[in-house]
Parts: sequence; C-alpha cells; structure tokens
Amino acid sequence: MPWGYRWRASRWLIFSTMTVALFAETFLFGFLVPILSYMLEGRLHLDPSRTQPLTSTLFTVHGFFGLISAPVIAHFADKSPNRKIPLLIALAGCFVGTLMIALTHSLVILFIGRIFQAISGSAAWVVGFAVLSDIVPVHDLGKTMGIAMSFVTAGIVGGPMVGGTMFQLFGYWPAWSVPLIVLVLDIIARLIMIEPRTLQPSPSYSGKPDSTPGETTGLLSGDSPSNAQDIHENVDDETALEPPSAPRGFYRVMLREPRVWTGLASLLMTSSLMSSFNNTLPAHLRDAFGWGSLPIGMMFLCLQAPSMVLGGPFGMIRDRCGLRIPNAIGWFLSAPLLWLLGIAGNPNFPWVGDVVHGKSLFTCCMVGLGTALILVRGAGAIQMTCVVRELQAKDPLIFGHQSGSSRVFSTAEVVYSLGMTIGPMISGLLFEKVGFHLMNVVFGKYNPDLHSLSPADVDSYYMCCNGQPFLYMA
Repeated sequence: MPWGYRWRASRWLIFSTMTVALFAETFLFGFLVPILSYMLEGRLHLDPSRTQPLTSTLFTVHGFFGLISAPVIAHFADKSPNRKIPLLIALAGCFVGTLMIALTHSLVILFIGRIFQAISGSAAWVVGFAVLSDIVPVHDLGKTMGIAMSFVTAGIVGGPMVGGTMFQLFGYWPAWSVPLIVLVLDIIARLIMIEPRTLQPSPSYSGKPDSTPGETTGLLSGDSPSNAQDIHENVDDETALEPPSAPRGFYRVMLREPRVWTGLASLLMTSSLMSSFNNTLPAHLRDAFGWGSLPIGMMFLCLQAPSMVLGGPFGMIRDRCGLRIPNAIGWFLSAPLLWLLGIAGNPNFPWVGDVVHGKSLFTCCMVGLGTALILVRGAGAIQMTCVVRELQAKDPLIFGHQSGSSRVFSTAEVVYSLGMTIGPMISGLLFEKVGFHLMNVVFGKYNPDLHSLSPADVDSYYMCCNGQPFLYMA
C-alpha cells in the first residue's frame, strides 16, 4: 500500500477534493462578472456601449466550448484506469486560463483564456462528479450530491460576490489572487489523494447481487433504502439480475429512458436561469438602484446563502421521499419569485413602493429564490445516476467493464453547458429588448413545471420520473 493510504484514500478527503474542484470550476465562471466592465473599459480601453454585448458573447463562448468538449472528455475518462491525470490536467488548464485572463491586455487573449477555462472546467466537472458517484452508496446519494451541489451553487453565485467585494475593497490583483490560490490548493490536494478505483479490479459478473449493500450495491438489491424504493417502486421481480450481455451503446441505452429526459430538462432550465443572473443582474441593479460592485455582490450572496446552509438537509429529504415532490415544489415556487424580482424597482409598478421598498423586496426575493432552487439543483444528475445504477444492477456489463459514471456526468455537463450557452444569449437579448421584468416573466413561464397549469400535463411530466403519475404517488 502507498504511504498514508488510509487517510489519502478516505472518503472525506476524496469528497473534499472533488467538491473543491467543482467549486473552483463554477467559481471561475462567475468571478469575472463584476470585474469585466473594468477590464473591457479600463484595461482594454473599449467603448462602454460594447460592454454588455461582449459580456454576453464571453459567457456564450464559455458555455459552447464546455458543451462540445464534455463528451470527448468523458469517453477517455471512462477508459482510463484512474482519473488522477485527467483531473490534474483540468485543474492546470483552469489555472493557465485564469492567469491569461488576469494578465490580458488583448480581447483575443481574453477569449482564449475563457476557452481554456471552459474546456478545463468541463473536465473537472465530469471527472469530479464521476468520482463522487463511484464512492457514494445509493442511500447517501441525495445527501452527498446535495452538499456537492451546495458548493457548485456557491461557486456560481459566490464568484461574482467575492470578485466584486475583493475588487472594490482591495483592487485588481488582490481579487485575482483568490481563484489562483484556490486552484493551487486543489492541485496539491489532488496530488495527495488516492482514488480507491485504481487499486480495485474491474467489475465482474457474479451471478447474483451482493448480499450486503455497499458503495457499488445496485438499486435493486434486497436491502435497498427508501430513496431507491421510491424511485423504482414500479420495478418487480422481472428486473432481477440477468446474465451479462455484450456492451451496448451508452447514449443509445440512456436516451431511451424517459426519466433521463426529465432530468436533462431540469438541468437545462437550472443552468439557463443561473447564468442569466450572471449576465444581467449587475446591469439591472446599477440602472434600477444605482448600486456598485459591493451591493451587487451581496445580492449574489443572498442567492447563495440558503444553498450553503440547507443543501445537506434538503438532500436528506430527497433520500427519504424521492426527487419528484421536492423538485415540483422548487419549480412552482420559483415562478412567482422571478416575477417579483422583475417588478422590484420597476416604475411601471408604483404599488410596490419607492426605491427603498423596491430594494427590500428584491433582497427578500433573492433569498426566497435561492431557497426554492435548492430543491431542483442536482436533481437531474441524481436521477440519471439512479438510472445507470438500476441498469448496471440488472446487467453489470451493459456499458462494458468500466462504469458509465463519466458519461453520465458528461451528458449532464453537455446539457448544463447548453443552458449556460443559451441562458446568456436569451437573457441578454430579452434584457436589451424588453427589460429585466419581462425577461424574468419568460424564465418563470417556461420552467419545467409551469409551462402548463393543467393537472394532466403535470402528471405527464412526473410520470417520466418513475413511470407513475405524480398525483397518485404514495
């Protein structure tokens, strides 16, 4: 055994390293937001009228390159005997891209650095979540992913908060030192960490399920916890372990599952909504309330704080009662909160009150929206992971000798990146053409649960989650 194997391969160290890597990737995505206007106008000496279009373009480019790189990264990650090298390369790429952006005096270098961040961040996302799904037993999946998604969300909304605060209080280079230090620490932690997968043989068919549940126990084992029973309650004896067949195409198998499409829809809307805040919130708050970088950063904190506090407990709720009810509640609450965000500070709604009341309403809505979205973040990825474990429980070699974890999260990353691509495009266009209020109305109207108020349509949507109507769930 390598030196210090017990603690270097411990679950807490692996979990900590992976969550910091995920945090760093999403932190870098939004860190640039409050500093970008200064970089474009102060360092690159561009006309202020170009700031908003270039901001939208920069975030769109980030999402596009993350989208196209994820499947390629996952293909090689699943074939690799360990994931140490891919993750180290990803973190190093993030460091190089961040340094290029910080040093840039050229618009071309700014975009190249952003592309480096996008591709490397996509790799960190895919590999990091794959490692987590491999080491976590199914009965802890909701709680673990909830905590991980708390860090992911903290990165998305905490990046602008930290960037704006550090820039306004301490200046340009002290602000950029924060993400660079985080990346260096994560690289060191990844060098120390030992992934247990590297010391384990490839999975083989034993002819029967494991007698006791462990980290690789299938969802259909006799001692499955309540979450697995909820998600797969319509599965009967016909799903018993079958002799392994020849490996089948991963995407061909997965995309036949309605539950996968449901999870992907939730991921797409979540990423579109979150990226729209990064793209439009600074400009809206500056125009509506005259706020600078610090109060704008505090609004991102209001969106982040509930997730940091409640991510773990809400994940435990998912483990106990499944994904459907929490996901539905989260989306149903988000629509009115988005509408209220749009009318706060809007002169067309004088009954809201003066600017002071508008600021208070906006702040309360940001906290409320941050709480509601905890219920939906990560639900898509958990749903897809459960589907893969169910399929592998029935046929351990359905995706070959290597697990499909990387490809699961590459699919999630593709859809999440697609949301990050179209989110800034749609929100930027709507913000410029019709304003912040109507932009929020559009996002509220077309979230996965509120596109129709018909109970039959709601039932049809949730039927995808496990083959049974939502209203008749026990």
